[in-house]
Amino acid sequence: MNDVTTRQPPAPAPTRSSRPHYAWVVFGVSLVVLVGSAGFRSTPGLMMDALSGEFGWSHATVSSAVSVNLTLYGLTAPFAAALMDRFGVRLVVVCALLTIATGAGLTILMTQPWQLVLCWGVLVGLGSGSMAGAFATTVSGRWFKARQGLVTGVLTAAGAAGNLVFLPVLAALVENHGWRAAVVTVSVAASAVAVPVLLLMRERPADLGLLPYGATEPPPAPPAAGSALARSLRVLKDAAGTRPFWLLAGSFAICGATTAGLVGTHFVPAAHDHGMPNTTSASLLALVGVFDVVGTIASGWFTDRFDSTRLLVAYYGLRGVSLLLLPQLFGDSLRPPILAFVIFYGLDWVATVPPTVALCRRYFGEDAPIVFGWVLACHQIGAAAVAGLAGLARDRFGDYDATWYAAGGLCAVAVLLCLALRRRSGATGAAGAAA
Repeated sequence: MNDVTTRQPPAPAPTRSSRPHYAWVVFGVSLVVLVGSAGFRSTPGLMMDALSGEFGWSHATVSSAVSVNLTLYGLTAPFAAALMDRFGVRLVVVCALLTIATGAGLTILMTQPWQLVLCWGVLVGLGSGSMAGAFATTVSGRWFKARQGLVTGVLTAAGAAGNLVFLPVLAALVENHGWRAAVVTVSVAASAVAVPVLLLMRERPADLGLLPYGATEPPPAPPAAGSALARSLRVLKDAAGTRPFWLLAGSFAICGATTAGLVGTHFVPAAHDHGMPNTTSASLLALVGVFDVVGTIASGWFTDRFDSTRLLVAYYGLRGVSLLLLPQLFGDSLRPPILAFVIFYGLDWVATVPPTVALCRRYFGEDAPIVFGWVLACHQIGAAAVAGLAGLARDRFGDYDATWYAAGGLCAVAVLLCLALRRRSGATGAAGAAA
């Protein structure tokens, strides 16, 4: 009888396993944050014509604020990952959301271009960057051992899902009530999504006596508390001495240039140049978000099963072809060719993120969130450069055609970088993983 008694303790296991793992609660909170924050960086593109009409500002002037925003978004990301390690995800994300709310809210008072740069460029850029790729990468890395690629894909796609909600609403607000109504909506949304973070976000599974979802043994101990700045710079120094880092950074810079920098910022005004109403083009950009959700989640699933470098070669190659065709697809109304572009481009939009994150994990291990932050910084610097250059090209040539052709050429360069990475992976993948 005593033997039977001593075998009773394992009995509670079915009860515990029947409850959802708290990782899914953290995942749900993260999803709400990323969906709720999605409209912040897209709003200037919707306001470009309205700001030009009210203040007489050129496309290049408005684009300069977007360039500052994208640059700071990228440069903040690697430090955000270290700050989350040092001070916690909850504190960093709440402060980021309140910074965005402040920057967007103050925009209603602006009268000069430098004020747009300060509010939307600096404040919204810093806030957005503080919970950019570092947030999704940190959550998926801390809370999930199984399904990491899928979770990363879903969280990445959350931004696209948010665009689906926000872009048509914000475009309608700009069209019917003026751009100030749109920025107030952004400010309120940023404040609102901070609430579930405060109430439900937890830092690590160990805080609740849990292992990461799918893990069978505890993860390595987190790094000792120290200077977030020093750790971010140390990780950059170590990563910058490797060839994979530069190949990932270069290809991801092109990813940013051809998505957030060009299409995300200039698709609406480019379509307007061809006579398409802003509400229609904004709805098309939102539809990109619908298929972005599908494409990114599928990419996460593929990343769990197929070689990441092959996926990147396919994604960049197909993207380049679509951009080369785009100038012939615009029109003054919604037609099948532009709809086909939107569907195809949406599937490819940020499908690059899950395999890029997986490659960061392969080569850089526990430092992957910070390394990905630096890779994301390159993504945003590429986006910032093209956002500004595309505005200048529009002012100089009167249309965006040259920028679409140049973007298609950049995608060909990204394919070559990924092919070089694939050769590197095949030759020294095991050594890189150990490093």
